[in-house]
Amino acid sequence: MRIAYFDCFAGASGDMILGALVDGGLDPDDLRRELAKLPVGGFEVRVGRAMKQHLEAADVDVVVHDHAHERKAAEIEAIIAGSALDPDVRERAARIVRRLAEAEAHIHGRTVAEIHLHEVGGIDCIVDICGAVAGIKLLGVEKVFCSPLPVSRGFVTFSHGTWPVPGPAALELMRGVPVVPLELEEETLTPTGAAILTTLADGYGCAPPMRLERVAYGAGKRTFQKPIPNVLRLLLGEATGVGGADVQTLALLETNIDDMPAEWFEHAMDRLFAAGALDVYLLPAQMKKNRPGALLGVLCPPERTEAMLDVLYRETTTLGVRVSRVERHALAREMADAQTPWGTVPVKIGRWGGERVTCSPEYEACRRIAREKEIPLKTVYSWAQGACRNEPPTGE
Repeated sequence: MRIAYFDCFAGASGDMILGALVDGGLDPDDLRRELAKLPVGGFEVRVGRAMKQHLEAADVDVVVHDHAHERKAAEIEAIIAGSALDPDVRERAARIVRRLAEAEAHIHGRTVAEIHLHEVGGIDCIVDICGAVAGIKLLGVEKVFCSPLPVSRGFVTFSHGTWPVPGPAALELMRGVPVVPLELEEETLTPTGAAILTTLADGYGCAPPMRLERVAYGAGKRTFQKPIPNVLRLLLGEATGVGGADVQTLALLETNIDDMPAEWFEHAMDRLFAAGALDVYLLPAQMKKNRPGALLGVLCPPERTEAMLDVLYRETTTLGVRVSRVERHALAREMADAQTPWGTVPVKIGRWGGERVTCSPEYEACRRIAREKEIPLKTVYSWAQGACRNEPPTGE
């Protein structure tokens, strides 16, 4: 599996991300061909080289002749939806725009439908977003990882006035994401850069284990006062190392409930999954005054925390929820078909260090066969696991 790791030691912006991808092997002509699928014109993508504190980097500049800098999120999403880009590129790009709009709406106290995107509504930002998603796909990257994002100081002047950096929208997009201080009086992370990375990243922290193939650099436009190269570093390679497990930072929400009818829990769990929960669980708990209760736990991407809280407060009797950040290590997984005497059973295989360590037949498929053939469920499981492992079945 090919992975990408964005090392944001000096921040990130849309053009820095494009520059890092080009320096990492993305053909500029291929990038231009993809961007030509957008139903807009009046721009060109220029690619050059730049020196930043004696470090050479790819310099990508989106030159715009259409200077309309204000659009609503729905307009931008319509542009993306009406393009000839691949469906998955359109979906991911639209998700980035949506998160940008939600951040802007939150800080201005408006709804997403009401908000106008100013600096991030221009063609150059649309090109940055769609180019980043398309470029990652063209490079064959399956997983994206990112370093903790830098929080610098200073002020930036734009259409709303002079605001502190990181800009409020960029900072809103970093909620739930690991951040580190950066002693610079400069804007280092733009809202577009923050939106792209926090939407696409599968995990944060140090570089994951990989067989390193390319080290690339994308140039920023400014030259910092301190001797720090204004570049975004990109590492590309094949996932390897200890287990090759995916590491993700997730949000864990927990609440203790002792005054809710038992049948309500199923409804609440269904709503949580529909809102984007990765896992929901119930554990018995002994509450104060010796009341029997339940511990309701929810695991979700950090950006879905607000959605989970909304469900918990609306669909349960809880008066408070504990929220924490956890690190989840997930085995590399693949699906295979196990042949049994009664038909094919899908099997989920987990790998650790390249070695197959788990083999889990799909429950519903096994259950269906067991019912239709009137045989024990454990017999179907045994056959499916044995076929997956090339072992004789047991438990007949």
